[in-house]
Amino acid sequence: MAENAVEQQAIGTLNGSARSAGSSVTLADLFSILRKHIATIVVVFVAILTATCIFSAMSPVKYTTGTKLFATYNDSSQDSNSAAQNNGSSYIMSQIKSYPTLATTQSVLQPVIDELNLNISVSALASEISVVNPENTAFVNISVTSTDGKQAAEIANAVARSLSNVVEKSLYTNDARSTVKLSIVQPATVPNAPSSPNWKMNIFVGVIVGLFIGIMAALLKDVLSTTIQDDNDVREYIDAPTIGRIPEDELLEGSSPMVISEPGSPIAEDFRRVRTNLSFIAPVSETSCRLIVVTSTGASEGKTTVSCNIAAALAENGAKVLLIDADLRHPSVAKKLNIDGDAGLTHVLSGQASVRDVVQRFWKPNLHVMPAGPKPPNASTLLNSPIMSELLMNALQQYDYVLIDTAPMVVANDAVIFVRKGGSLVMVSRRNQTRKRDLREISDELDTLDMQVSGIVLNCAKENKKALENSNYYYYSTQSEKRSKKRRWLKK
Repeated sequence: MAENAVEQQAIGTLNGSARSAGSSVTLADLFSILRKHIATIVVVFVAILTATCIFSAMSPVKYTTGTKLFATYNDSSQDSNSAAQNNGSSYIMSQIKSYPTLATTQSVLQPVIDELNLNISVSALASEISVVNPENTAFVNISVTSTDGKQAAEIANAVARSLSNVVEKSLYTNDARSTVKLSIVQPATVPNAPSSPNWKMNIFVGVIVGLFIGIMAALLKDVLSTTIQDDNDVREYIDAPTIGRIPEDELLEGSSPMVISEPGSPIAEDFRRVRTNLSFIAPVSETSCRLIVVTSTGASEGKTTVSCNIAAALAENGAKVLLIDADLRHPSVAKKLNIDGDAGLTHVLSGQASVRDVVQRFWKPNLHVMPAGPKPPNASTLLNSPIMSELLMNALQQYDYVLIDTAPMVVANDAVIFVRKGGSLVMVSRRNQTRKRDLREISDELDTLDMQVSGIVLNCAKENKKALENSNYYYYSTQSEKRSKKRRWLKK
């Protein structure tokens, strides 16, 4: 293999090892995932916050108020001493623990219902009352929640009086009075503001829950996603730099490369950026030619479109370029460029024609195209033949760039043949098309073969709206921009 290519592969291997060593998810990776699914986060967040606001608006307005009672030892005997007082204190502390339950019984609440003429059952009234005894204190705190603030205060005070009366007079028989006396030390007042719904608390909880569930939804969506969404997804499996991002545009489906049909468009400039990045790839040893092998993971990912546009971009710069359609199983270059594809590489490799007979000029004198020709029954055998090696060696001596459009890696590993001859592998991946499982398998296969990918081209990448707005200063209005604007308008 070429000396420079071997050196490049060695560097790539070191980079791959370093990446494998730090393959755990970092904080930067997490932020990248969240940024990728920001729309999901926003939608979930807004939905939960909206639901919180609707719930708060539909919740009935309630008022809460309370009263406090204090328990004392009530001994009318004249010989009360210190020991009796201590015994009385212990008795109060043991009895007062049961008063919260006592306050919600029928003995306490029925008099309240009768006094205030409430149209409510004992159990329903008990559900509106909360009674607590703070630990290690002689206080009994009664709070009442109602849709009417005035009524809440009346009920709280009535319950306090009824509980005090039951404790002092009704717990004992034979007209004996209780030694515990409950005194109201803080009567209930009419509340000035409702206790629920608590808008501030509800909004705060809605924000926290919305962000949490939104982030969880984004992470779950990323885990369950089976196709790549951006070049970061590709680099999780393929250790290579991104040399180009091509947005989706219907003009790419045409028969003319973008640098020819729309030379002033942003997409044409994207392919020129790929051209610039490819110029840094080392030439094949003992030649001044760079051998670029273009492939993809699966079918319909746009490798042929990318190959044709890169070839035109290189030729536009004055370089001598040969584009070879080596995807003998599914020839596409001739159809893509709208040229004659009846004769091509298959005839040369089978000895039926010479290279000069099948190579065609396209657009410029320095851009040559070799179609695949008819589908052969033994594609792999032909591509591994000595004739193919000789053809390639002659091409490397005559051109500045030789681009080879090969079969997808899941179909056949024909790209490996040309990389072994000093070629640089360019992987084309398409958003929402390239499957992560296939990328993982291809990555394992390349690792087994000790081969590195030189660059990644992301096809149908998401458009950067800010970049497009700023690009209007540099690019004149073209048909592609008008159609792109129309397409975005139709999506609204």
